[in-house]
Amino acid sequence: MSDTDFYKVLGVEKNAGDDDIKKAYRKLAMKYHPDRNKDNPKAEEKFKEINRAYDVLKDEQRRAAYDRYGMSAFDGSMGAASPGAGGDFSGFGGAFSDIFEDMFGDFMGGRRRSGPTRGSDIQYTLEITLEEAYLGKEAKIKIPLHDTCDSCDGKGSEPGTSSQSCSACEGQGRIRQQQGFFTIERTCPTCHGAGSIISSPCRKCSGQGVIRKEKNLNVKIPAGVETGRRIRLTGEGEAGPRGGTKGDLYVLLNVKPHKLFRREGANLYCRVPITVTRAALGGEVEVPTIEGKRASVKVPAGTQTGQQFRIKGKGMSVLRSETRGDMYIEIFVETPVNLSKKQLDLLKQLDESIDGTGATGKNSPESSGFFKKMREFWGE
Repeated sequence: MSDTDFYKVLGVEKNAGDDDIKKAYRKLAMKYHPDRNKDNPKAEEKFKEINRAYDVLKDEQRRAAYDRYGMSAFDGSMGAASPGAGGDFSGFGGAFSDIFEDMFGDFMGGRRRSGPTRGSDIQYTLEITLEEAYLGKEAKIKIPLHDTCDSCDGKGSEPGTSSQSCSACEGQGRIRQQQGFFTIERTCPTCHGAGSIISSPCRKCSGQGVIRKEKNLNVKIPAGVETGRRIRLTGEGEAGPRGGTKGDLYVLLNVKPHKLFRREGANLYCRVPITVTRAALGGEVEVPTIEGKRASVKVPAGTQTGQQFRIKGKGMSVLRSETRGDMYIEIFVETPVNLSKKQLDLLKQLDESIDGTGATGKNSPESSGFFKKMREFWGE
């Protein structure tokens, strides 16, 4: 023992910080723990040596004494008890317990506090129209949830009675058990973590403090919302059992598709079909707006399918802003169908007049350019 170098045992330098020492110890302790090395009798001795080293180096005063006097600081000549006297190690359980608490305290509940449990958050999907998203609205919704029992006010006890502190955990809601080197904390099995015992449970809620019901709420939807936007209503979720605080309600918005408009952010797009003659001659086209009104768009002569015309400030409302997006009119030139003989004859005359004058390139530049490239491709 007198020749033992605790720094070498943990594999750290003498100037190592507390975090480095703890990290090294954690790694070695898990590696050489007897439960993980049942077929290796030397592992237990190594494990004890690691714990002896950590028990000294983790303590500022003991480490300083060790650095100055070595093991003489603990062998009795300096008036201190040996950390390894008689094969015992007083700090052994405490050393590993520190690390165990760091690694598993939250998982095992070691750092939890007793008291009523908070109620669950819930989510409700609300469908609205594009017009409602543009204007904003106050919606009335009805949601099923666990709410505070109105008979016992959430206490769980029959009116006129009260609960008593749990004797098993002394009102803490959790109990500690020593298992070898470990001190494990778990939920009290008697009161199930509540910290109290109800002798006369409320008949309406069976002692839970909550009942299943439908709740009516008003939700204010601001103008400009989009699909996927969540509105949080604090404290409107499910009530916690036995007086636990309520969770939150999240209203998830889904804006339904519109039969006329397509939305992209704050802008709206409206696909407007026009006749061949209107596209060729030009003119005014009447289009709808999201407010339910009409707007007029001037279409120039020779308009093609796919051309867009912007109407500024006629799009969607912008969330938390006074501004609005724009509306874009997307032109679609519709080919006429179900023509009469007279109409067909007129179209033929038009087609012949265009071809006959050699003006095809002038009147149909897209077609002329395409066929020219096609002939060049074929080498004609």
